[in-house]
Amino acid sequence: MPKIITVIFIAFILSGCATKKPIPKTDFLIANGQMPNIVKDNKGTLHLVYGSGDSLMYTFSSNFGNSFSSPSLIAVIPNLAASHTRGPQIASLNGSLVVITCNSAGNIFSFRKEGIKAWQPSNKVNDIDTTAKENLIALSGDNNIAYAVWLDVRANGKNKIYGSKSIDGGKTWLKNTMVYTSPDSTVCECCKPSVLVAGNNINVMFRNWINGNRDMYLIQSVDGGSSFKAVQKLGNDSWKLNGCPMDGGGLAINKNGEINTVWRRQEKIFTAIPGKPENQIGTGKGCTIETMNGENIYAWTEKSEVIILRPDGKKTIMGKGNSPIIKSLDDKNVLCIWENNKQIHGSVIEL
Repeated sequence: MPKIITVIFIAFILSGCATKKPIPKTDFLIANGQMPNIVKDNKGTLHLVYGSGDSLMYTFSSNFGNSFSSPSLIAVIPNLAASHTRGPQIASLNGSLVVITCNSAGNIFSFRKEGIKAWQPSNKVNDIDTTAKENLIALSGDNNIAYAVWLDVRANGKNKIYGSKSIDGGKTWLKNTMVYTSPDSTVCECCKPSVLVAGNNINVMFRNWINGNRDMYLIQSVDGGSSFKAVQKLGNDSWKLNGCPMDGGGLAINKNGEINTVWRRQEKIFTAIPGKPENQIGTGKGCTIETMNGENIYAWTEKSEVIILRPDGKKTIMGKGNSPIIKSLDDKNVLCIWENNKQIHGSVIEL
């Protein structure tokens, strides 16, 4: 083989570009850190952010999660929130990535990356200082629109659901809007909200607090967040609790365009389509959902172990840990990532 061809071939192999499909493997270490969040762009590249002390970190995989790049620093943020479901969030837009993260004072910072360029800071997401006191945030995007939601204490010191939109790929954030205020003074104070953007449709799920019940609710906008419809309770039963479970849930859109939800009530994991009865799928906490080929894949933590529930009903133990997230890789494989002892683990699973 001519020397120049040999060099090109070796470089091609080492780059990881020779990998054309996911390779199933279990419980591999991705990075040292906490509260990972992951997104897949329209080219199939996986982008992962997490916290490590006061450092906001980033790594990516361009070969179906078979390997990840060496972690790189986005920014140092004193008193970065990266524990107990509080952590950085990432969205993929047309040609750019957007990351938001919070510090302990309650400010939400934003960063943007375009192509191979370096990460650049945007304006703060919250337009009044230190109002995101609980550090519980969520982010989603579609096309060039990003939407962030969080628990906010402005005006009266009680937690409400607030939101802000970026219409320029994360370069700037618009004036904050109140998405929902509980008639019983506050929403649940320590549960992370979820958001899912699909075109002009913005879907926000959160745990409410009404008459002592800590139930999950969904509120939706069909005009890009300019207005929101009436809030909907998820599930038929209620969870009366004098305390906060510190547990949100997850959202996905099925092949029929319906919103699918997964969440915890007491020690049980439920899934529901809004307006329909809930179905119990397991026991545990910290649940998440991904839709692939019109079927749902779920993950949660049960007895300190990460569990995946496949579409065929089979449960598989991923390993010790918490805070799992699932991301589809192709039409047969998913990547599950989670945290354990301040390390980020992953498994590639063939369904």
